Amino acid sequence: MNGPRRIGLNLLFLVPGETGGSEIYVRHLIPRLAELRPDLELVAFVNREGAGAELGVSEVVEVDVSGRSRARRVLAEQRRLPALARRHGIDLLHSPGTSAPRRPGVVSVVTILDVIYLRHPEAHTLPMRLGMRVIVPLAARGADRVITISQAAAGEIADALPVPRERIDVTHLGGRPIGPATPEPELRRRLELGDAPLVLSVSARRPHKNLPRLIEALASVSGEPRPLLVLPGYETPFEDELRRGAGELGVADRVRFLGWVSDEDLEGLYVAATCFAFPSLAEGFGLPVLEAMQRGVPVACSTAGPLPEIAGDAARYFDPLDVADMARALSELLRSDRLRQELASAGRGRARSFTWERTARETLASYERAMAGSARSSE
Repeated sequence: MNGPRRIGLNLLFLVPGETGGSEIYVRHLIPRLAELRPDLELVAFVNREGAGAELGVSEVVEVDVSGRSRARRVLAEQRRLPALARRHGIDLLHSPGTSAPRRPGVVSVVTILDVIYLRHPEAHTLPMRLGMRVIVPLAARGADRVITISQAAAGEIADALPVPRERIDVTHLGGRPIGPATPEPELRRRLELGDAPLVLSVSARRPHKNLPRLIEALASVSGEPRPLLVLPGYETPFEDELRRGAGELGVADRVRFLGWVSDEDLEGLYVAATCFAFPSLAEGFGLPVLEAMQRGVPVACSTAGPLPEIAGDAARYFDPLDVADMARALSELLRSDRLRQELASAGRGRARSFTWERTARETLASYERAMAGSARSSE
């Protein structure tokens, strides 16, 4: 980049421990940017809740607004952040949380993870849907470049938003580092998993995650021993509906709703799992699939969106709308040692190409394109 190298990071959305995938994204991305380009000055604009967070940046600027108040945060983003960016000498402002100033006043890059709010509106509350329909197109329109996390998401964004495909850059994500795991005997005892084969599915309880069909597919899997479906993930208002569905199908005793689990327990579940199932109808990327492949867990997943782009030839695919096809995929993985070994090996190899260093390099390339494009437009 030409001139001063001060990169502003719009983290007004970040409430540590409460922001989900967007927090995972920025916490892995920022240190890799700093490692690859130690000459960069990374300046984080944070809300009150994020003011004390360890972010690994050169400078932190606190904005007196709560990240838990979406309306106030977006208002501060639109009205106050552009002036703050100019005051702090920012050359380029990166907004990694989907929303960004419509008129940033400096070169601007925004990361839009997906447009699931348009394709599957039932996955969000009405106020969130209405808000996203306003702020996401504004962010796309005001940015010099848009970053997203898969080719599939890039196509959907170009179709849905006021941004041409050539202005969208794809930066695939990296996986979560493998950490200490709770020993399997302890995990099975404490979480009441018994000694059944485990089908693991790490997912939020939201409609587009397609968990009702996965539970129905489980009910169709015959043979002994009967598998246990394990569902860690944060609870949503749809939890009761899933539990009722399992009861009506007669498999309530074969489904474990674990809620949020510790990192150690999640690692233990990956170790204990016979296979991993991901039936989602829509994703921006599909990080749990990558994490399962990293850990050598054989994957059965849907053909939706970016999942074939991420898993390549390292998964047994199924039609997410076809319960019978889903059940066949689960049965094949549960019964075939050879298939599980083949997919586990292929998954580990495939996962090695997805690293956060690669994400950071592709992000820096997007910054360069944004700076170059802005320079050309000002000539």
